[in-house]
Amino acid sequence: MTILDKIIAQKKIEVDQLLASNVTFPEREITRPSLYQTLVKAKQLQVISEMKRASPSKGLIAEGANPVEQATAYYEAGAACISVLTDKEFFKGSFEDLSAVADAVPIALLCKDFMIHKIQIDQAKSAGASVILLIVAALDDETLGSLYTYANEEGLDVLVEVHSIEELQRALSIDARIIGVNNRDLHTFEVDLAQTELIASHFPFDEERVFISESGIWGPEDAERAAKAGASAVLVGESLMRSDSVKEALQALQVEKRVARP
Repeated sequence: MTILDKIIAQKKIEVDQLLASNVTFPEREITRPSLYQTLVKAKQLQVISEMKRASPSKGLIAEGANPVEQATAYYEAGAACISVLTDKEFFKGSFEDLSAVADAVPIALLCKDFMIHKIQIDQAKSAGASVILLIVAALDDETLGSLYTYANEEGLDVLVEVHSIEELQRALSIDARIIGVNNRDLHTFEVDLAQTELIASHFPFDEERVFISESGIWGPEDAERAAKAGASAVLVGESLMRSDSVKEALQALQVEKRVARP
C-alpha cells in the first residue's frame, strides 16, 4: 500500500464519519479574488504559499507554526494565494487553521486536502476556502468529473493536480482551467522538477488554461526553471516554512513569466 493509498483510506473513514453525523456546514459567500484571474493577469511568476506543519515524506517541518502569522507574512510578501493543509492525520493541519487564515487575509485561499466526496467541498467552502484541490491520481473519472462540476457550481476555483501525461489528459477531459503538476510522486514521494518540463511539453498553452508547478521549489533557479517551462505560478511550502525571511524568499521566486497568456 502506497502513502497515497493510506491517505485515501483515512479520508474514506473521515467522510463516513461526517456523513454519519448528519453535519451541515453553514453557507459562506466567496468574496476573494479569483485565483484563475489573478494568475492569468500577472506578468510575473506567482507564488501559492503553503501553511505546512508536517508531511509524510519529511516528518515535522514547523510543528509550532501559527497559521495566522504565517499567512499574514505570506500576504504581506506578495503571495497570490495561501494554501492551507487541512489533513490532520498525515500533515498535522486542520480546518480550524483554514478558518483562522480565512479571517486574517483577503487573497485567494486554497484548501489543500485529499477530496473524495462533495461533503469535503462543503466543509472547505464553509471554512473560507475559495479554491479546492482535486488530485487526479486519487480519483476515478466519474468522481473527478462530478467533484469538479460541484465545486464550480459552488463558485470555487479548482486546482486539478496531475503527475503524468495520462493524468493530464484526464484533467483536460473535464476541461480543467487550473492544472498543477506535482513534482512529487504521490506513490513514492520522490521529487523531480523534470516532471514539470515533461507535462509542459504536452500542455495546451494556446487554450485558456493555467499551468502551475508544485513541490520541490527551493529558490530562484527552480522558479526560473518552472517559468521557462511555462508555469504561471509555483506552489511552495517547505522552503518558505523553513525560511528565516519569508518576504525575501518569496519575492525571489517572483521571476518573469515566459509564456504569454492568450
